[in-house]
Amino acid sequence: MFKGSIVAIVTPFRRGKVDEERLRDLIEFQIKNGTSGIAPCGTTGESATLTFDEHEKVIEITIEQVNKRVPVIAGTGSNSTEEAIMLTRQAASAGADASLQIAPYYNRPTQEGLYRHFKAVAQSVKIPILLYNIASRTGVNIEPDTIAALAKECKNISGVKEASGNLDQMSRIKALCPKGFQLVSGDDSLTLPVLSVGGTGVISVAANIVPRETASLVAAFEKGDIKKARTLHYKLLPLIKSLFLETNPIPVKTAMGLLNMCEPDLRLPMCAMSSVNLAKLKKSLVDYGLLKK
Repeated sequence: MFKGSIVAIVTPFRRGKVDEERLRDLIEFQIKNGTSGIAPCGTTGESATLTFDEHEKVIEITIEQVNKRVPVIAGTGSNSTEEAIMLTRQAASAGADASLQIAPYYNRPTQEGLYRHFKAVAQSVKIPILLYNIASRTGVNIEPDTIAALAKECKNISGVKEASGNLDQMSRIKALCPKGFQLVSGDDSLTLPVLSVGGTGVISVAANIVPRETASLVAAFEKGDIKKARTLHYKLLPLIKSLFLETNPIPVKTAMGLLNMCEPDLRLPMCAMSSVNLAKLKKSLVDYGLLKK
């Protein structure tokens, strides 16, 4: 399930509300261009500023529009265990194929606290759980030993989205976890390196605007065409770097606005890009061939 190019899809807004029609259009664009799965309500989907009703609605729309053509991996994590359980049960009831569970943020729990949190969420549902490790956002790293203990104890904890940027840590996860436990890249720029140490795919920001190339990179690696995968990696790299000039999802939503894919609307405290970084983003889109001068 956690393989190939899975898009961390944006939540399009229009006049302060979720743009449901455009969300459906974006999902169709992804599926038509080879995306392997849709991950709504993650970091890129601005889950932190969605109301509970909006969160539930975005997941329901995604499940309905996808219509079982690819897996839907719903972001349902929280820094409150009870809240994470509530959101995960809602997503499971709506028909989500799996749940993406971010480490509790701000609280900064111990490794024992992380273990108990994820175990409680996993035991509350039957759908697969994909852990999400991104200490730069949460303030806490899920250590490989903790991930391994969870993978062995909870059969539905099936993988981890690793955005630590630490390939040594990712290698240790693969070494410690049971066979079949899936390692997914959480950084577009590290997709190829992660695949090389046993990863199965990426949950991608860049796929919002270049889904076919992102999917092709993973597919080429899986087929043993390392030369093609490497060529795509270096082609994508400058564009990927421009999508992280400022805090995600500011640049990717701005890019989508420039490409007329959706309104570039963000919710505070996310705000418009600086003029300097906007110029750099535009140049990368022009250089890649997505935008005319």
